[in-house]
Amino acid sequence: MLLAGTVVADPETVYDAGAVIVAEDRIAAVGPRADLEDAYPDHPVREFDLLAPGLVGGHVHSVQSVGRGIADDTALLDWLFEHVLPMEASLGREEMRTAAELGYLELLESGTTTAIDHLSVNHAEAAFEAAIDLGIRGRLGKVLMDKRAPEGLAEDTETALESTERLVQAYHGAADGRIRYAVTPRFAVSCTEACLRGAREIADRYDGVRIHTHASENRDEIETVEDDTGMRNIEWLDEVGLTGEDVVLAHCVHTNEREREILAETGTHVTYCPSSNMKLASGIAPIPDYLDRGIDVALGNDGPPCNNTLDPFTEMRQASLLQKVDTLDPEVTPAQVVFEMATLGGARAAGFERVGALREGWNADVIAIDTDVTRATPLYDPLSHLVFSAHGDDVSFTMVDGEVVYDADFGGLQTGDADDIRRRARDVAAALRG
Repeated sequence: MLLAGTVVADPETVYDAGAVIVAEDRIAAVGPRADLEDAYPDHPVREFDLLAPGLVGGHVHSVQSVGRGIADDTALLDWLFEHVLPMEASLGREEMRTAAELGYLELLESGTTTAIDHLSVNHAEAAFEAAIDLGIRGRLGKVLMDKRAPEGLAEDTETALESTERLVQAYHGAADGRIRYAVTPRFAVSCTEACLRGAREIADRYDGVRIHTHASENRDEIETVEDDTGMRNIEWLDEVGLTGEDVVLAHCVHTNEREREILAETGTHVTYCPSSNMKLASGIAPIPDYLDRGIDVALGNDGPPCNNTLDPFTEMRQASLLQKVDTLDPEVTPAQVVFEMATLGGARAAGFERVGALREGWNADVIAIDTDVTRATPLYDPLSHLVFSAHGDDVSFTMVDGEVVYDADFGGLQTGDADDIRRRARDVAAALRG
């Protein structure tokens, strides 16, 4: 039995003096503490300040974690092609494993239990193995690049698609369904039409496989796609089959009326990455308009080189404040709406049906947040605190599928050696600098 002074079960349900009962990998019950103590008198007890559902990272790059800080103050396409992609190309299998572990460690320590993860072209299997071992829930995919790819990342179309299909067969549904596959073209700039159509064909062949790519993040990117295809970015993706309920498009900052209609009509999911969009000066995504159209919006940190943190609480705060200052309307993106993006919105995008809330029968993905800190004093509104005040280092406990993967009271990471991961990551970074 997990007891707390406050349980935030979902964006609309908060229990003062609440409790969560976990049975194996599921939530058996959630509700008022007194009721559940009477119903489960012999259940083992842990006490916390505040319990909430595990947060969902709707777009991350775990394997870029060893590149944190390598390309600050740089425009997107220069940032990508001159710094980040060469860094990815230089990583061998063990370095890629370390990079993924570092990313997953940061996510789990700061309350993210599910991630839609955009890996790299090479050694994707190392990240899948890291995710399985560290216990995170994930929708992962090897990157496809058969055009404008730098040395070390370029693949011909057939090789890229065949290696993707082998990974789908090896890892989709692994760890009792905790790990699932997303076919992952980098973006339309670096993928031929054959590659993009091939991505759709693979997703259609395997039940539950999704598609995850970048779209309309930056004006130069959009101009490049228009020069290549004669179409706007999302119009082009729709033409080649990369829209729909099984598609997650990261960013969608610059979209016109027709593209927004396409997103709404097809049920395509959008991931909002405010910190990355600010740092790369990409612009501000029209999130209130997307929500008004019924488009599902998730929330993502993007990668450590363009954020530079995977803290989901920082992202929630930025997500709300950026829209308020853009619209000059203090009522847009209130805490409740942003918390839904970071939980249920992300779970819908990731395609995990019983994730994103604390509900009976749902997966036991639970986090605990310490509120015995100055920034939580006073605490009038738990949702306001989670979105506007809390930090990732307030997280003291992370559970995924009923397994405790992080526990600050018992040494931190429970599924690996955090000190060793950080040491190996520093060694990788030193080699990159060399």
